[in-house]
Amino acid sequence: MTSKSSKTTTKTTVVILAAGLGTRMRSKQAKVLHRAGGLALVEHVVQAARAVAPAARISVVTGHQADAVEALLKPTGVSFARQVEQKGTGHALKCAREVLVKADPEQTGSLMVLMGDTPLLSAATLKRLQEAQEQDDAAATMITTTLEDPTGYGRVIIDSQNNVQAIVEHKAATPAQLKVKVINSGIYIFKSALLWKHIGEITTNNPANELYLTDMVAILNQHGHVVKHMHIDDPSELLGINTRVELADADRIMRNRKTHELMLSGVTIERPETVSIDTQVRVGMDTVIEPFARLVNQTVIGEDCRIGQGAILDSAQLADRAVVEAYTLVSDSRIDPGAQVGPFARLRMGAQVGPEARVGNFVELKKTRLGAGAKSQHLAYLGDSEIGERVNIGAGTITCNYDGVHKHMTKIGAGAFVGSNSTLVAPLEIGEDSYVGAGSVITKEVPEGALALGRSHQIVKAGWAAARKKKVKTPG
Repeated sequence: MTSKSSKTTTKTTVVILAAGLGTRMRSKQAKVLHRAGGLALVEHVVQAARAVAPAARISVVTGHQADAVEALLKPTGVSFARQVEQKGTGHALKCAREVLVKADPEQTGSLMVLMGDTPLLSAATLKRLQEAQEQDDAAATMITTTLEDPTGYGRVIIDSQNNVQAIVEHKAATPAQLKVKVINSGIYIFKSALLWKHIGEITTNNPANELYLTDMVAILNQHGHVVKHMHIDDPSELLGINTRVELADADRIMRNRKTHELMLSGVTIERPETVSIDTQVRVGMDTVIEPFARLVNQTVIGEDCRIGQGAILDSAQLADRAVVEAYTLVSDSRIDPGAQVGPFARLRMGAQVGPEARVGNFVELKKTRLGAGAKSQHLAYLGDSEIGERVNIGAGTITCNYDGVHKHMTKIGAGAFVGSNSTLVAPLEIGEDSYVGAGSVITKEVPEGALALGRSHQIVKAGWAAARKKKVKTPG
């Protein structure tokens, strides 16, 4: 037996079973592709598996909608095996044998089996399982937990030496076995050589006529090998997602974990039960998040920021001291140090707000870079634009960036002043320190330091209104 240590020395290969139909989800989409906490269920499992094995030693068994599952996970570097017909967990493992043996050709390591629909399983728990298997030198170790109501779960029968004798399915259990509350999680780690030596002994002698991996416990015992179990106290970590109700439960648990983690790291979250933060989001110390904010996908927020009530940040990048006011949407865009955006603003498609710049209420930026200290405080649309430092954009200004076929750029030099209600027809360049008069339609280049006016002369007709009233009869 190996000496007990917190560090494992045996190489571990991981297989994730993700081929099932997931019929109870009542969905056209494969179960493992449904999302909780901002990621697909199977993505969470792959992330946890990376704690015990590199991507090159992780294989995912796919079946239902295999192309979509593999396309999602391909960037992670894991390998794949196909289970064309779903004939049980033992059959799935057999389908992956060639790929798994290639990852561990000498068969001196261990093989961990995970389920693709258990997104709450933590990396820490998998490390514990890996260490437990090595320290006990068992043929296999499985994760167990205790449920007050274990109805429907396979019962784990444990002997006086704390070894696993068998896993008994609920329907096949005796009255005495039904009283057992220790259940099987479906998560195992095997000595690879012993698993592959005996996996052929699994039979289809069951009502479903399928090959079940649970039979390996009895098979290994029959050959004189020891099977251990690692008990965990939190059953929610083993929650397998089968219905939309369970999916919602998992999502809630993940988001609660995330807000707890962020608050312990120095982030203030006002009314944390109301916010929604994806698991992969990062937030710096002393940032304040107000109620009902939503932070999703690859959002990264620096230190000393403030996120207003109801704001939505989707793959947004916020530098230190940035402020996003209430009910503002920032998508795939960047806000630089000290800049302020909102309330009721919208940034999208690569917009960038420079240091100390200001974007106010009902202003939209699309593919636009706003220079340091520049301002657009009210009711503007700025699309496909490069706006220099210290530029002031008046209320009601729009860049006409689309001619019906192509998008065109508007460039505004540093220090320029664009008056309210201006219409800037792209392609267009406005020089540094120039002025555009309010209400102008600008279609031609404005030189540096010039004043541009693009409006008709005002006409005033004295007494016109009074004369009109005499001619027009008031309705009776």
